[in-house]
Amino acid sequence: MMQQFRIDADGTGLHARAWGDARNPALVLVHGYPDNHSVWRPVAEQLAAQFYVVAYDVRGAGESDVPAALRDYRMPRLAADLAAVVDALLPGRDFHLAAHDWGSIQSWESVTTGPLKARILSYTSLSGPCLDHAGYWMRDRLVSRSLARQRAALRQLASSWYIGLFQLPVLPELVWRSAMGRLWPRFLHRVEGVAELHPNPTQGRDGRYGVRLYRANFRNKMLRPELRYAACPVQLVVPTRDNYVGAALFEDLHRWVPELYRRDIDAGHWVLLSDPALIATTLAEFVRAVENGTQAEAFARLRVTAETAPVPGMHKNRIEGAAS
Repeated sequence: MMQQFRIDADGTGLHARAWGDARNPALVLVHGYPDNHSVWRPVAEQLAAQFYVVAYDVRGAGESDVPAALRDYRMPRLAADLAAVVDALLPGRDFHLAAHDWGSIQSWESVTTGPLKARILSYTSLSGPCLDHAGYWMRDRLVSRSLARQRAALRQLASSWYIGLFQLPVLPELVWRSAMGRLWPRFLHRVEGVAELHPNPTQGRDGRYGVRLYRANFRNKMLRPELRYAACPVQLVVPTRDNYVGAALFEDLHRWVPELYRRDIDAGHWVLLSDPALIATTLAEFVRAVENGTQAEAFARLRVTAETAPVPGMHKNRIEGAAS
């Protein structure tokens, strides 16, 4: 059974949904751009028999409110929204967290700092680096004397061309208002291999207002990155056919995450929609292992340390199947 909630986050209304039995281990899902919570729906429905699954529309998306000021989309405010959701639906409870794309980017804020850090039992990050980690990664490679490292940085900059576009005033909003909202399902089908897509009546609105996330955060994070360390076990899921987030971006992640497990999958960026069964299985395996305290043994071959991390500029993909 699915339930709907309206949550107040310091004056901003957030729309949330929950699936499953509230007595089961809690798993919170955060969506990216230009999506809303419905991008997680196919995965959530498959996980509801085992977990209490919560997903919400981030501010500016879906049925949540749309603050007008750019400062209202900065990382601390987004982290406070996640706290409002879990405090309302999971009062006093620890929980597992999984996020995709921008949802993953913003969730690193809670995983590495703030009041939720001690309550997050595990984190699965899919196609979304911490901007602070990415800032250090980019700086290290751009000033390197290694041509391979410099090329890795330039390749990622080329893949992230849309971030520069989103900094422009008016134009991104006009594109979403005029045609992109209507054409988005066709794009996902032709480019990302998404065969079936639930109708999203707020798609144009999600894209139009979601650009504020990029405008509010990228410049200061990339220019002045902070030291950020995770405390919980982290599962990094890397789609090897991701057209936007390069696998090399995660070469240094072991520096920031003491307990890191990396699973490369043969998929594109929107694997949540193209292969929800794969993501549901990947999440369920990891969450169950952490619940049982067996992740170090069950995922030993996926563990990333300073000794097993990819050599910067020389990354080779490892396609991993189920852990068990």
